[in-house]
Amino acid sequence: MKQVIDLNIKGNFIEKYKSGYPLISKDSLANPNALTDEGSIIHLKDNNNQFIAKGYYGKQNKGLGWVLTQKQGEKIDFTFFKTKILTAINKRQSYYKDEKTNAFRVFNGEGDGIGGLTIDYFDGYYVISWYSEGIYTFKEQVIRVLDELGDYQTIYEKKRFDTKGKYIDDDDFVKGVRGEFPIIVKENGMTFAVYLNDGAMVGVFLDQRDVRKAIRDRYAKDKNVLNTFSYTGAFSIAAALGGAEKTTSVDLAKRSRSKTIEQFSVNGIDFDQQDIIVMDVFDYFKYAKRKNLKFDLVVLDPPSFARSKKRTFSTAKDYPSLIKDTIEITENDGVIIASTNNATFGMKKFKKFIKEAFSEMNVKYKILEEFSLPTDFQVDRDFPQGNYLKVLVVKKLG
Repeated sequence: MKQVIDLNIKGNFIEKYKSGYPLISKDSLANPNALTDEGSIIHLKDNNNQFIAKGYYGKQNKGLGWVLTQKQGEKIDFTFFKTKILTAINKRQSYYKDEKTNAFRVFNGEGDGIGGLTIDYFDGYYVISWYSEGIYTFKEQVIRVLDELGDYQTIYEKKRFDTKGKYIDDDDFVKGVRGEFPIIVKENGMTFAVYLNDGAMVGVFLDQRDVRKAIRDRYAKDKNVLNTFSYTGAFSIAAALGGAEKTTSVDLAKRSRSKTIEQFSVNGIDFDQQDIIVMDVFDYFKYAKRKNLKFDLVVLDPPSFARSKKRTFSTAKDYPSLIKDTIEITENDGVIIASTNNATFGMKKFKKFIKEAFSEMNVKYKILEEFSLPTDFQVDRDFPQGNYLKVLVVKKLG
């Protein structure tokens, strides 16, 4: 039996929670010290001790837990989890039936009604990500729902929490038949090698699916393409399959090279005809300027925060300077695909970054397209921060 804790909401936050805001923050609580064990059920109450909403206690970098229901009588039990997960899966039926795509998100946290929990599907394999010890206490109910659904090979999990909010690197296998990795998944006809048993990141970011398709279908043909912060080279694969003249992938991580070679290989692309460079991206910009290298298409998808021996990078303060560096090595009438997954600011501010950079470089530009999360990444309308992905396709006008 779960412990139930009554928490009083400060007056200026009451209407926010009554209107459906899902994240339980420390600032909103009059008595946060009442919280003890993660996984406890929380009852949010107003100044008159009247019920507002019900959720659970689970510490993650965003807050102290999530609202699950505004119905006082609704139990947070197996039936609750089954209803939420089945509803989410029913919304994704078009993905299950798509012959060209078999990797997608099945359940997207608060967007599907349970913050702190995501479930991804990779061609018969489920990957559950737990973002707090609190949500992890509901593991049995979530696994049971997937068991009742059946029709899966294996369940893996990612515990994205510890005392510092980092990933817990232990055996990710939960049940089923252990996979032999990599498994090869399809996305809009492209193929990617993924490793579900190898740390927090599996080899491809599913939230960029629409952007990769756009690169392949609309922007890559006959272009000289630079993919920065390239990870396993997924954008480079999309560009090469779209008829790029050449791709250059740059990432600081040493294993990015072998991972990118693998992704080219599973798509039948000769990786020897592409450039795969292990280097700090900022050093590469300096190198490209010295060598007078120019690109027709540049992809910028940096981590929100990164630290190397030489420098610290934060998208919130450093993105404009990154764009300025990029403008210098982009051909006139070339295209920059600027992306960020930083949830602390919205698309309006991101567009300001672009405007600021081009203005300081005295270069004109035009935004051709913009992207946010794909449809399988369901977003809660009362929690716009959940729609974290911002991508702008920007043409440098010559």
